[in-house]
Amino acid sequence: MADDVTLSPTEAIDLARTALMRVGMAETAAGALARATVEAETAGKPAVGFLHLTDYLRSLVDGRISGRAEPLITAPVPAIMRCDAMGGVAQHGFSIAHEELASKAKTFGIAVFALQNSYTTGELGWYAARLAEEGLVALAATNGPAVLAGAGGRQPVYCANPLAFAAPMADGRVLLIDQTSSATAFVNIREAAAHGEAIPETWALDQDGEPTTDPFAAMQGALLAFGGTRGANVALMVEVLAAGLTGANWSLDAPDFQAGDASPGCGLFVLALSPQLFADDFPVRLASQVARLSGDYGVHVPGIDRVARQQQAESTGIVLPRQLFDSISSFRRI
Repeated sequence: MADDVTLSPTEAIDLARTALMRVGMAETAAGALARATVEAETAGKPAVGFLHLTDYLRSLVDGRISGRAEPLITAPVPAIMRCDAMGGVAQHGFSIAHEELASKAKTFGIAVFALQNSYTTGELGWYAARLAEEGLVALAATNGPAVLAGAGGRQPVYCANPLAFAAPMADGRVLLIDQTSSATAFVNIREAAAHGEAIPETWALDQDGEPTTDPFAAMQGALLAFGGTRGANVALMVEVLAAGLTGANWSLDAPDFQAGDASPGCGLFVLALSPQLFADDFPVRLASQVARLSGDYGVHVPGIDRVARQQQAESTGIVLPRQLFDSISSFRRI
């Protein structure tokens, strides 16, 4: 639309970083979150890009995020890095640990990053993709406040509990799978509510545990897992990795990320593997296999257009609705 605002990636990062710092976030943390926000936007995931940035901004104002938090990183053994986000954001802790985590994975063949006590993690694929860009295979899992019903249940017991997987290819692209355990992400239901749109009845239950097409009723009820029991089992697996192993809040115990003044205390689990220690020609083999799957069999391979999308954003810019741009620009510390 004519009233939209077009920004270069550099300008978009500056917009996000400046807004975050205005409401009290330290510069280093603001820079990490700003870069993650812009990468989600350029990857074609606006629901966890600038739209989600407003959640961070409101939470900084309300006290759900500690803007001056400095993550505490320890290593109980060489191949494991533990991080207490101290009520801050996961992007900050991961950015601090990223270089050492990649180095450990290349040295030992495997390394783990386990984070607790953070706000929601944003685009989960961002964490896995950053490691794949370093030539590593990565698996990431995260949790948050309960919004998803478990197998056979009608009340929320898990977060949408996404799982992300990334692997490098010889041509510089990465294979990236990033999907929730729910039939859809919570932010998509919230967006439908904002636009007054109905949702498919396979997405959620209302407060009475009945399928609903009303997004407002869905937000008061529970999301449904993809594939029924199988999806719910994936959510439970993610819960054990992201909350159990990290020491973070179980989803049932996590405070609301949209209200109150307490951090959700989310967890993030990231596993990094060095493929060169398993198979020297892994990136070449994967690139060849992806070409065969997509070219000869018509298979959609997720994530491989991420680099191309980012390059396109460099030339054409990032387009934000004027209302969203003005909202982000207007945030001030009270």
